[in-house]
Amino acid sequence: MGETEVRRSTPVLSIGTACTITGLTARQIRYYEAQGLLTPHRTAGGQRQYSMNDVDVLLAIKDDLSAGYTLTQVKERRAAERNNNLSDEKARVLLRDEMLRTAGFLNDTEYPRN
Repeated sequence: MGETEVRRSTPVLSIGTACTITGLTARQIRYYEAQGLLTPHRTAGGQRQYSMNDVDVLLAIKDDLSAGYTLTQVKERRAAERNNNLSDEKARVLLRDEMLRTAGFLNDTEYPRN
């Protein structure tokens, strides 16, 4: 992990600071946490501390909701981003299917793309 990523992932911001940066209320931020959209660091005393990466997630959530996505859709988008890494096996299957489709051996109605 590079020095920049270490700085961005270091939890040092209070919920008040996160509110100021994002324009969200503390209640909204706590709700997004309760929905599993982010997991801020907790101090020994239980206080939330946010990193700049957490702030980026909050801003992305805010943008998605402003764009008309439902909270369920936002959760799906965040999950897809977290799980964006393909296993070698899945990548091979996708490549094989695409090659068969291109060669005309498969069509999308029989084997739709995921």
